[in-house]
Amino acid sequence: MIGRRASPVLLVLLAFGFFFATYNLLTMIFHYRSVGNREGALSSDPIIEMPESARNLKNAKLPFHIALTATDAPYSKWQCRIMYYWYKKQKELPGSEMGGFTRILHSGNPDNLMDEIPTMVVDPLPSGQSIFLRGYVVLNRPWAFVQWLQKATIEEEYILMAEPDHIFIKPLPNLARVGYPAAFPFFYIKPDQHEKIVRKFYPEEKGPVKNIDPIGNSPVIIKKDILEKIAPTWMNVSLKMKDDPETDKAFGWVLEMYAYAVASALHGVQHILRKDFMLQPPWDTELGKKFIIHYTYGCDYNLKGELTYGKFGEWRFDKRSYLRGPPPKNLALPPPGVPESVVTLVKMVNEATANIPNWGIE
Repeated sequence: MIGRRASPVLLVLLAFGFFFATYNLLTMIFHYRSVGNREGALSSDPIIEMPESARNLKNAKLPFHIALTATDAPYSKWQCRIMYYWYKKQKELPGSEMGGFTRILHSGNPDNLMDEIPTMVVDPLPSGQSIFLRGYVVLNRPWAFVQWLQKATIEEEYILMAEPDHIFIKPLPNLARVGYPAAFPFFYIKPDQHEKIVRKFYPEEKGPVKNIDPIGNSPVIIKKDILEKIAPTWMNVSLKMKDDPETDKAFGWVLEMYAYAVASALHGVQHILRKDFMLQPPWDTELGKKFIIHYTYGCDYNLKGELTYGKFGEWRFDKRSYLRGPPPKNLALPPPGVPESVVTLVKMVNEATANIPNWGIE
């Protein structure tokens, strides 16, 4: 319970958690009703085939740098530590083209993970564009990339834009091809269904709305020189979208994702859409040949192993349960009948927390 002496920071964190959990629930319900089952889910995302000119052009090994944007909040820190643990394990295995790693910390100040995770500190948005005044935390992400690309010495020719709630479940190769970045298609990014709004930022002379890929900036593997062109536009489009009430209302929490998609199209960049890039429990139930687990959705089940979307389950794992601090070690495994993807997620979290030094000190 929040007492009268609750700090403003705690109130902000709790409000953010409530907002995001509500958004997450509505998104989950929409997805469930839209696709109904795994086969439907696989057929619901729009897929653009790899351009013929990009097929079979990759022979040499092409390492990519992993760039992870993050805040200094406990919620972000524990996810980054787990993500970095699995990066280190998968990087050295056969088939990996994973190169260096940078946590781009957009708090403006160093934190206590600087010695554990390779980190570059960049500035948050100027005070006049405060993420708290705007109520939209991820608005800092494109600005962070602009700063990092300007300041950092990046040896690799390619970059993977990643997020704290990504876990590498196997070695990741470079999925991009010459001139074509690789991205994951999201079922809820639908530029063609928002043409009136999209046209405010992507004028008709630029081409049809279908040129805008159904993606966000993460996960994306992209050539560094292409990202250097897109990033400033991505930042500016994000700010313009946030300043437009109609756009802000329509796109909500995924506004910055739309901004990246639009910015890419403005530069004539088309992405290869890779559904095998990642899976999202609980809706994706099998690992298959996927490379990343994205644990953005809460996983709630009864003791019979049945999904109880929309209400807390008798067994649950939801990252938003740990806004103020990390999950404990040795989380209880799901009951029998829960899908492979959820079981694997919990086992991988447990392995990381058992082996990361000083776990619980965020």
